[in-house]
Amino acid sequence: MRVDVFTQLPHAFGWLTEQRPLASVLGTELELRLLNYRDTTPLRGGQVDDDPYGGGAGMVLRVDVVDAALEAAYGDVRPARVVALTPQGRQLEQELVEELALEPELALLSSRFEGFDERIVEHLATDAVSIGPYVLSGGELPAMVLLDAIARRLPGALAEGSGELESFSAHLDGGLEYPHYTRPAAYRGWDVPDVLLSGDHARIERWRREQSRARSVA
Repeated sequence: MRVDVFTQLPHAFGWLTEQRPLASVLGTELELRLLNYRDTTPLRGGQVDDDPYGGGAGMVLRVDVVDAALEAAYGDVRPARVVALTPQGRQLEQELVEELALEPELALLSSRFEGFDERIVEHLATDAVSIGPYVLSGGELPAMVLLDAIARRLPGALAEGSGELESFSAHLDGGLEYPHYTRPAAYRGWDVPDVLLSGDHARIERWRREQSRARSVA
């Protein structure tokens, strides 16, 4: 899978690409490209944003800048999924992560400050995705969140079988992750549940599912 992140701050992804590359840490099936809007902007001086029509505080990422970046990267054949990261988008949930992880290529559009010219979301993006009902100073952090979540679903990213019981996985009926315990089994009166010490894998599996569902209800 190839993921292209369009951003004004490619260096913000340094911890992913320089210190411990995402593909090496989380899997071998991810190719990550960081594409700077300023490298392809049709405007002078590397300009990418502008004052919004009608006035208002802040700057807005221009539609012609994003279109030029997509044209330079793909020509006329763009990815089937071009995702604009915006607080007004569809809430990011595990179901969407697994859906996007099936794509052979994915484009993520991030912006700064006041966000996108609405025509970017309406005409250049196929999806609008939000990581939560709050406002950040830019789309780089949401892009990293989505990247990490997707990478964990790719082949080779996790030990065999460990991804099947991830938090919010469909295998847990949409519930939260079950509680984990490790040694010592008894510590200051805080004991590991007996079921986990039983060696009965079927019983343990039932207990974990019950705990997951109980956490989601709570």
